Amino acid sequence: MPAHDGRVNAMRRLGDRAWQSLPRGRDQLFAPLWGIAMALSLALSLQLRVEGLTSHRPALLLLYFCGGAFAWPPAIFLMRFLGTARRFEVRFAAAFLCLSVLTIGVTAGLFAIVYRNFYAEWHGDPFTVLWFFQLAFTSASAIYQFAVIGLGHLLPLGFVFLVAASCWQSARMAESPALR
Repeated sequence: MPAHDGRVNAMRRLGDRAWQSLPRGRDQLFAPLWGIAMALSLALSLQLRVEGLTSHRPALLLLYFCGGAFAWPPAIFLMRFLGTARRFEVRFAAAFLCLSVLTIGVTAGLFAIVYRNFYAEWHGDPFTVLWFFQLAFTSASAIYQFAVIGLGHLLPLGFVFLVAASCWQSARMAESPALR
């Protein structure tokens, strides 16, 4: 029985920690700001690389904005879950890792959806074996293309925003009594 009680207590503490890590109302307000930051990074990159001359600029800005905005809430949850009640370095690493991986992942995922929709016209009948193969390989190709071409657009300014947001979130985790 004592081992069972220990597991139950551990699960309860884990559940409490997960509940306390959930983004609250004020945290959600920063999601559009993170999206704007990622769109600004893209805009600067496009300006520096091709002098802003692309017919797809509005769609790309929307893609990067949505990728950043949609990545913010789960990143907040994960960084708090992983970094709460730890030293500043650990909180910073958790924030940096979660924000970067989720922002890249969500933006790449959205790009894969758009890419897949473009090629859907030439794919087989839905829900057949061929269709699942085409879906998997088209999505994998889109994610690869985003990794090769799209990641570079996050570097000019996105890295600065990432470091600033990670420092800010690390400090907020230390100040919040609900997250200890």
